[in-house]
Amino acid sequence: MEVEASVGTMGARLLVVGGQSRNVGKTALAVDLIRAFPEAGWTAVKITQYGHGVCALNGESCTCAPRDHAVALDVETDPGGRSDTSRMLAAGARRALWLRTKQGHLAEGLPLLRQEIGSSRGGSSPHLIVESNSLLGFLSPRLYLVVLDPAVADFKTSARRFIDRADAFVVRRPLDASGTPLQSRLFSGRPVYCQELGQALPADLVAMVRAKYFGAQYAANG
Repeated sequence: MEVEASVGTMGARLLVVGGQSRNVGKTALAVDLIRAFPEAGWTAVKITQYGHGVCALNGESCTCAPRDHAVALDVETDPGGRSDTSRMLAAGARRALWLRTKQGHLAEGLPLLRQEIGSSRGGSSPHLIVESNSLLGFLSPRLYLVVLDPAVADFKTSARRFIDRADAFVVRRPLDASGTPLQSRLFSGRPVYCQELGQALPADLVAMVRAKYFGAQYAANG
């Protein structure tokens, strides 16, 4: 696929953080991983796709034609702000970007993202952490982590579509203590790490990321 080839020219190692729905702590996991591996000097990216009638430029309702300003890319500069990308900068990311597209227009935003990451502005890191599920439709990351909350009924279509490609799962509460436990077949023998929001990353999750994402080269340096 042409778009996938374009993304591949970023020269970045991709770690993708997805999740079953909003408000399950996808950004929190990305922030924790950025803090856990400060030597990586991450370039962090949040991808948001808006539905019909919502503008990608400001997130507000609008009556734009379907293809008007379908893509917007912001570069975060304020680590003291309240946005998700501000949290990523505060955690130690070298750069933080927010790519916003209309639903179904992500492919149009990827060349813009590749161009920004490949530019000399700000010294982008070769280590790229992206918060998104839909990105899996265009590339295969080195590591794909999916955040689940057994007590949340909502499950994004994009999460269902790509969940079989997850390398590991992070659950926000113990499975056996949930009133609506996830079906065990969902995990298919892949590792499951329990990290309640606000708790530290489990040591075995950190070790898995170090081994599978960074590999021997990072282990030797860090």
